[in-house]
This record gives sequence, C-alpha cells and structure tokens, in this order.
Amino acid sequence: MLITGAAGFLGSHLCDRFIREGHQVIGMDNLITGSLRNIEHLFQLPNFEFYQHDVSKFVHIPGHLDYILHFASPASPVDYLRIPIQTLKVGSLGTHNLLGLAKSKKARILVASTSEVYGDPLVSPQAENYWGNVNPVGPRGVYDEAKRFQEAMTMAYHNFHGVDTRIVRIFNTFGPRMRLNDGRALPTFIAQALRGEDLSVFGDGQQTRSFCYVDDLVEGIFRLLHVDYAKPVNLGNPDEITITDIARQIIELTESSSNVVFGDLPVDDPQRRQPDIALAKSLLDWAPNVSRVEGLLQTIAYYRAMDKIDLQETTQIYFKRNA
Repeated sequence: MLITGAAGFLGSHLCDRFIREGHQVIGMDNLITGSLRNIEHLFQLPNFEFYQHDVSKFVHIPGHLDYILHFASPASPVDYLRIPIQTLKVGSLGTHNLLGLAKSKKARILVASTSEVYGDPLVSPQAENYWGNVNPVGPRGVYDEAKRFQEAMTMAYHNFHGVDTRIVRIFNTFGPRMRLNDGRALPTFIAQALRGEDLSVFGDGQQTRSFCYVDDLVEGIFRLLHVDYAKPVNLGNPDEITITDIARQIIELTESSSNVVFGDLPVDDPQRRQPDIALAKSLLDWAPNVSRVEGLLQTIAYYRAMDKIDLQETTQIYFKRNA
C-alpha cells in the first residue's frame, strides 16, 4: 500500500491503521506541510518504509502494489494561500501521476477530496449530489478547484481506463497531530486557550462547522476502501456548531480565562458546513462514534503534552481584530 501525504495529520493516522491491519505500508511525503515527527514511531517497523518525494513529479514504486491512498495536499487556508501553485499541482499533476501508477499496477486507488468542493453552500446539509457554490478565481479557489479537478480526473480514469477508484469527501476533522500553526480553527483555539490568550474568531462567529474526530474518519476511509463504489462519499460528523460556540466550549474544557474576540472574515469563507452522511450510513454502515467533547479532551491532552516551544509556534496569520 502506498499512502501519499503520509507525514501529515490524516496520512499518519492512516499509516497507523493499515499497519495494524497487517499491510506493508509505503509512506510518501515531500514534507512541505507534513512532519516526520508524526511517523517517527513507525520507522523501526519492518512493514513500513518512507520516501521523501513530491508526487507532482513522476512516481515510481517497484514491485507489486495493491492499494494507493492519495492524501498529499496542503489542507488549511494558511498553507494553500502560502503555496498556491504547489496546491494546484498536487491536486492535478499529482493525482494524474498516481492514477497512472494505479493503472499500471492494477491497484485500487482512494483519493482524498474535501467538503470544500461545495464552496460556500446554498443548501444544508450538503449531500453528494449537490454541485457546490465555488469561486474559482477567489483566494480559496486554488484548493477548491484542485480538489474538484481531482475528482473529475479520478472519475475519468475510472470510466475510460477502468481503474478501480474511490473518492472520499472529507469534512472538518480534528485530533492529535494537527499542526498548531496551520491556521485552522480548532488547533488555533486550543493553543490560544492553553496560553491564556483571547481566541480569535473570524467574522461574527455565526458560521458553522461540523467536526469529526480523526479515529472515526479513519474507520470510514477503511470501510470505503473495501466496498465497490466509485462515486464520491461524504465522511464527517453532522453535529453542527457555530464557531463562537466551539471557541467557548474549548475555553470551558481547557479551564482557560481567555475571551473570544472577533476579526475580519476571510474572503469566500463558507457560512455553513454540515455533511449529509446518509450514503455513508447505508453503503458503509458507518457513523461517528466519538463525541465532540470526548474528541476535544483527547486533543487538548495531546497539546498539553507538547513542548512549550511547540505551543508558542502557533500564529494568528490573517487575523485582524476589529477596532
């Protein structure tokens, strides 16, 4: 099995899961946003090997290959606004390379898409048959359109070449190994609360997200890989909450004295995000099991155990407090 983006948040958890399932795992990452710290515990294992490589360039894996999980991509606005060209290339050229590899190896490939293909949705919850409301030339377009192209390319290889493909549309996921400085709401809020700083909320804070704990998501991906279904499948937790409410919940769970402050809303920031998981329930017999509070407590405990230097690395990029 080849897992791209193996040193990232989701990729590293997938490496753990499939090694536990007895797979020989080849991890690949160019480390532009991933960290070897996420997978250093695997290097001593005989059924794990790692290649530092950019999948936007030609990918060669010698020998037999059964499965490919394509999870290489920047995944937060801070990252893909900093490296927009690389983001577009990994979703297009990288996906093309890996689909070609799957074709030549006769391997099954699962690609990681995202709820961002729905853009700033005009319907809620978002089901797989909703085509989305995306601004292709806005700042978030580099990520949104990379993933939309990825889905189209994957379906083309499935329909034209007969490649065995899977597409997962991932909604907001959280848990240990998320980078504290990646700019996403939960790690930023947790780090700010642990430092006793005010929590920086964009806009009026009434925009919603639906947060799924990483263990639940990995279970859904594992099940999707092993069913015969090529079209996109939503995976996420439909428990919707406003950004202000999740910030206040984190303050409560960390027993912090922090307050919530409000700043400018980024361009094209989605106002609602809630998955319709009816298809995942029927197809995979899957639904999230870990409550948001339980997941947050585990994530907070992970960050508390980090070095103080790591905690200080969190930045508030793009946040401007209202006067």
